[in-house]
Amino acid sequence: MADSGYTLPVWVAAAAVAAVDQLDGRPFQSAVGLCLQPGVGDVTSIPVQAAARLSEGRALAMACCDPGELLDLTRGLPVWVEASWLDAWEDSGWLELVPGEGFGVLEATGEACLSSYARQLLEENLRPLVSRNRGLRLTVTFPGGRALAERTSNAAFGVVDGLALIGTQALVQKSAAPDQLAAARAELRKRVDSPSWRGELILVIGENGLDLAPRLGFPAELLLKSGNWIGPLLVAAAEAGVQRLLLFGYQGKLIKLAGGIFHTHHHLADGRLEILAAQAALLGLPLEQVQAIARASSVEEALAALGLQDAAAAQALARQVAGVVEQRSAQYLARHSTQPLQLGAVLFDRARQISACGPQGELLLKAFRA
Repeated sequence: MADSGYTLPVWVAAAAVAAVDQLDGRPFQSAVGLCLQPGVGDVTSIPVQAAARLSEGRALAMACCDPGELLDLTRGLPVWVEASWLDAWEDSGWLELVPGEGFGVLEATGEACLSSYARQLLEENLRPLVSRNRGLRLTVTFPGGRALAERTSNAAFGVVDGLALIGTQALVQKSAAPDQLAAARAELRKRVDSPSWRGELILVIGENGLDLAPRLGFPAELLLKSGNWIGPLLVAAAEAGVQRLLLFGYQGKLIKLAGGIFHTHHHLADGRLEILAAQAALLGLPLEQVQAIARASSVEEALAALGLQDAAAAQALARQVAGVVEQRSAQYLARHSTQPLQLGAVLFDRARQISACGPQGELLLKAFRA
């Protein structure tokens, strides 16, 4: 396996194909061919560990997640997919995905949490295997997924009970590695060279943000995932001629910029609660509230607790943080580039809703949504 391995949706799709092969009586193969980019015909061989028929119309297959040489908590995670036939369905509803143990669901609805890419990957590779007169049910289980999810920020985005399928591409994105920065810069240059280039960009921090942004009305063609290399990408954007740039990210991540931290990987720096407490003090909140913020376990918890006491103060604090993100980002740019750039910030919360905008962020949000 190359140093860039595959995301969790790929292993789920591989196990699903292996399970359906068993349903149809095809012999087990230690690898299945997957189209990893929906709409593109290239096929990649993905290994699977085992597959067997359980009974008439039911089969189980297993794959083992391999993200390559990168630090990733899904390394070695078993992926179990049980496949079974359904009665004839309408073509638009032929695939039913059931979250098993360790598969994260949206707390608000109980629905399986997966990205559009994950669903497209399943549909692309399974539809040719399912006849038009029947449907397919997949029950996906991640043994140990519930415990692993506690080490992620899933809960901050309203995802409970396990790991979410939020990958937006097949290859693992190396957000903390230098080649992730190189890849983002290359994509930026590609955008700039496009005939449709208008000098506008939305830098999105994290997979959750990349999945959420189109649902909130952000134009997909403006989105560029920054990974943790926010500072260098801001400079690259200015030097490339970007004129209007919006930073979009989870409030518990983007707040680091308000403290002057422009490489946001948690292995390098944190200080989020200290930044929030400092901003609360500068806002003039009572000492008891500032101390409660400093003692909270997360930015989300601190703002939620403050909101229960004083909703207006919590909203004002979130807006102040967004404004300071803009200010510190502008100062960072001024130190490293002489190119003018309108820069705004928009933050979202665990409810996957916009929680605050900086002054410029509010202007750019309206412009980009329009």
